[in-house]
Amino acid sequence: MTVVRDLHEDHGASFRDVAGRALPEEYGRPERTHRAVRNVVGVTEHAFDVVVVTGEDRHEFVDDTVTNHVPTEDGEGAYALLLDPQGRIRVDCYAFATGDSLLVFFPAGEGEAIAEEWSERTFVQDVDIEHATDRFGVFGAHGPKATEKIASVLGGASPPEEPLTFVRGAMEEGVTVIRDDDLAGEEGYLVVCAAADADPVFETLVIRGLNATPFGRRTWETLTLEAGTPLYETELQDRVPNVLGLDNAVDYEKGCFVGQEVVSKVKNRGRPSSRLVGLVAEDLPDAGATVAQDGDDIGEVTRAVVSPLREEPIAFAEVNYDVDGGSVTVETDDGDVAAEITDLPFVECTGRSARIPVYDGESAE
Repeated sequence: MTVVRDLHEDHGASFRDVAGRALPEEYGRPERTHRAVRNVVGVTEHAFDVVVVTGEDRHEFVDDTVTNHVPTEDGEGAYALLLDPQGRIRVDCYAFATGDSLLVFFPAGEGEAIAEEWSERTFVQDVDIEHATDRFGVFGAHGPKATEKIASVLGGASPPEEPLTFVRGAMEEGVTVIRDDDLAGEEGYLVVCAAADADPVFETLVIRGLNATPFGRRTWETLTLEAGTPLYETELQDRVPNVLGLDNAVDYEKGCFVGQEVVSKVKNRGRPSSRLVGLVAEDLPDAGATVAQDGDDIGEVTRAVVSPLREEPIAFAEVNYDVDGGSVTVETDDGDVAAEITDLPFVECTGRSARIPVYDGESAE
């Protein structure tokens, strides 16, 4: 359950079940809320599971498990994946180093099983694993005025500037503020606090300093799709990272990790079998809808929304790798409709998501 349900209700929230937790779905008038975040700043409660790793061997232990190098310096973080032996994504995560621990953030519902699995693999290493989700509240501030918002309420420090770095300060109570990787396409920060302090921290983020608009999961999904950000539940899970152009999460030069042989082989071959593209469609398709070109099935939709800024349906689709653009048709409840493969992001924003798919020979900018 959300750590501040009463406050969400006070702001008019309806709720959605996310891995057994009730989190805000929307606060009414989601299109207007979306535009408020795009124009100024919004605040949301993020659905992370948190695993705390301590002990002298914590960095080596986690580094041997994930696809990217784990930070060792206090105040630094990294984005990484856990793969299965076939190179498919089991889960994605953010790992943050403190002076005496690693805090690893997983999608909601994934942390407990990972913590149990890791605990069974510690053997003689000096490592302790704790599933600690209930100890924390995690909020996000996103929008072109997010830095101004955080600066207006953060006591004792300035907002961090580099992605996935953090500072400690206070918002009535003690907080850790992390500069995120612009998943919404705008400046963004995660604000982490003790669960017991979540009420005053959330209220500070919404009403103190520069006012912010509270928003829920529905708006997060439209923001991230407009920004060209693949998400764990809809795009990442069970796919090979090469298909997603997700090189920012994989260090191909680091030591062995589960699934490395597969992703390295695909990398060395120069191309995966399929790729993630953006579509602009005449009508809204469902996830799983077939995408066709010149009469041949070439892939399927992973996620689709009506873009509040473009005022038309947009979608992610996984298609054959050699499909590099052009007109397609997409299956809908009312029959096949025309669509166009388009460059990402769908909307030009003040920031650029670190997860926008990038393939060999293409630029990340």
